[in-house]
Amino acid sequence: MKTNNLGYPRIGSNRELKKASESYWAGSISVDALLNVGKNIRKENWQLQANAGIDLIPSNDFSFYDQVLDLTLTLGAFPNRYREIAKTNSALDLYFAMARGAQKEGQDVVAMEMTKWFDTNYHYIVPEFTKNQQFELFSTKIIDEFIEAKKLGFTTKPVLISPVSYLLLGKEKEEGFHRIELIEKVLPVYFEILNTLQNEGAEYIQFDEPFLALNLTDAVHNAITFVYNEINKKFPNLKIILTNYFDCFGENLDTVLALPVHTLHLDLVRCSSQLDDILESGKLAANVSLSLGVVDGRNIWKNDFKKSLALIKKATDAIGKDRVLIAPSCSLIHSPCDLDLESNEATLPNEIKQWLAFAKQKTEEIVLLQNFAIEEISLVDTVAFQENTIANESRKTSKLIHNDDVKNRVASIAIGDDKRQNPFAIRRHKQIAALKLPLFPTTTIGSFPQTTEVRSWRAKFKKGELNPEQYDALLEKETEETIRFQEETGIDVLVHGEFERNDMVEYFGEQLDGFAFTKNGWVQSYGSRCVKPPVIYGDVYRPNPMTVKWASFAQSLTPKWVKGMLTGPVTILQWSFVRNDQPRSETCTQIALAIRDEVVDLEKVGIKIIQIDEPAIREGLPLRKEEWANYLDWAIKAFRISASGVKDDTQIHTHMCYSEFNDIIQNIADMDADVITIECSRSQMELLDVFADFKYPNEIGPGVYDIHSPRVPSRKEMVQLLEKASAVVPIDQLWVNPDCGLKTRHWEETKKALIEMVAAAKEMRVAIENITTV
Repeated sequence: MKTNNLGYPRIGSNRELKKASESYWAGSISVDALLNVGKNIRKENWQLQANAGIDLIPSNDFSFYDQVLDLTLTLGAFPNRYREIAKTNSALDLYFAMARGAQKEGQDVVAMEMTKWFDTNYHYIVPEFTKNQQFELFSTKIIDEFIEAKKLGFTTKPVLISPVSYLLLGKEKEEGFHRIELIEKVLPVYFEILNTLQNEGAEYIQFDEPFLALNLTDAVHNAITFVYNEINKKFPNLKIILTNYFDCFGENLDTVLALPVHTLHLDLVRCSSQLDDILESGKLAANVSLSLGVVDGRNIWKNDFKKSLALIKKATDAIGKDRVLIAPSCSLIHSPCDLDLESNEATLPNEIKQWLAFAKQKTEEIVLLQNFAIEEISLVDTVAFQENTIANESRKTSKLIHNDDVKNRVASIAIGDDKRQNPFAIRRHKQIAALKLPLFPTTTIGSFPQTTEVRSWRAKFKKGELNPEQYDALLEKETEETIRFQEETGIDVLVHGEFERNDMVEYFGEQLDGFAFTKNGWVQSYGSRCVKPPVIYGDVYRPNPMTVKWASFAQSLTPKWVKGMLTGPVTILQWSFVRNDQPRSETCTQIALAIRDEVVDLEKVGIKIIQIDEPAIREGLPLRKEEWANYLDWAIKAFRISASGVKDDTQIHTHMCYSEFNDIIQNIADMDADVITIECSRSQMELLDVFADFKYPNEIGPGVYDIHSPRVPSRKEMVQLLEKASAVVPIDQLWVNPDCGLKTRHWEETKKALIEMVAAAKEMRVAIENITTV
């Protein structure tokens, strides 16, 4: 019986990769210094897993930005607009230009599209394909890192996104073909990679095939069968681990069981029933092993050894211990690095900490489960098993978790509590009269740049080096300067800038009961962007107003409207580590009631426009379509509960980004937000088509510039995007805004871009006036 890890966090225990990457982009460290940071992280990760006792240690799970982008570079599949950069820059700078865009020394190239990795908050860079797409081995990263590990004494298991899943992750950039048709073109490059790895001594190869958790077409089934049969013909001695995660194989199981692979990996956290499906099918080949994903790779709760060992025993009784591998459910990149770094009892009490396990601890759990399953010992007599049992039992009985008042409030939600007083058609006339906004009203998504200085104030405040009065005075000054800038620029609906906030979820969690926090519980969201998800351990409620103070202060500074800025219940749920002892729908409804209280209080102090961000609605959608209806029912209802306590003339906004809406556009409409803002610039307004085809009835703000790129778009560029939008959406429904919040940008580029954005909106108004006059 072996232990099999699928991937390890790449950011470093202290976010070394983030700091080094951003320093490199800023020009303050050399490329060699950045590469050295990556090399050190890889070495530490391999050593840590070896010390824990992991048998199959992954390589090529490290990335400077994103593993899908790594593969695009490896396969030489970068779009033509980057060809000049490829000629004149290093491979690493080409790589970053694809991720972030490039605007320097006469170059001006937009970034590739970015979207969510299945139902996680991790973002990947979307490959772009043409009908005559060519592939070649351009980067040898996967090979180099295997050799690097071997020189350090680690024989690793290279991790590779399969050719089928890679193609499905991308988009066609011209009509007349489906990207899966490129399979025979891309496969030879994979053969070249596998041949080199085999010659270098690789024994196991992990092929990630996450699309096997989705509903697939016959064409995709045929492609999967073709690929693995071809690999087996050419490389019969390589031990291929076919890795699926985030759900069952479902109706794909028969196809999977017929594949000539060494091992099938099962996510038994998300779908424990598939083990029975496989064992009872009678179709598992006698030479195929099972990798049992029993340790949760996506949440931070300590493993329940009793439950995991029951699943392991079921498998070993059926096929023998030598055909079973013990593993996490998925890659540990979705988990924080090390619980041992958490020492702040005030934010993470020991009673809660004892219930948790981060990536390092999860590797230890995997090895302990292996030992328990192999050794003929009495589990009751082992200290580790006793500690695990005590921790899990104490969580069930802890007084920290349950609040009867919260449970009763959820139970007493009545029919109509999730509905506004009147439909949008009536509300809209009242809002037009109350708000008096122009055509193409301009706004931002909420946050403004958080400079090093602003972050230092927060750090000093937390350390006690600034008292509350001093801290507030600094924030008031920054807020007023931001209000004045927006007034001078001509933005129509202002925001206060959110300088008091750390993260859009963490900030609210800190003010809600039922949440705990970590100091170093960072996980990668995209590129160098790391987030520190709160831990929802108990029933959630709002003890006091959370945002009223700063919204009121900002509104007092200006005669223009200032938006109240909130994070929605589904996004708070999705971007937290959520308790697993009750349905997620129950926890989400508790959060929705807390946000509803805040919305009502904002209206009471005169805030007439309130934005409830829900970028994670699409992210939370189950992977299998048969499970969508249940999720969408409670998720959409939770948003409406949060938004429906106000009068008709109070305008509710929501924001969504980096999501595909085609399949759920009716549900988006059912949210009944007065205005929705969406990411559109990277896709060149492509995402707007579904709203136009649906004839979306409410108002829309398609983002006109990409805030995840440092480049400043021109006025002409934004006008062109607005013209595209105006061609498919009535002009009186359109807002003008960036793609997302501006927190991660610098002030200089932010000011330039917003000035151009307002100028673009004014140019559109003039054009409409001229047409009307004629």
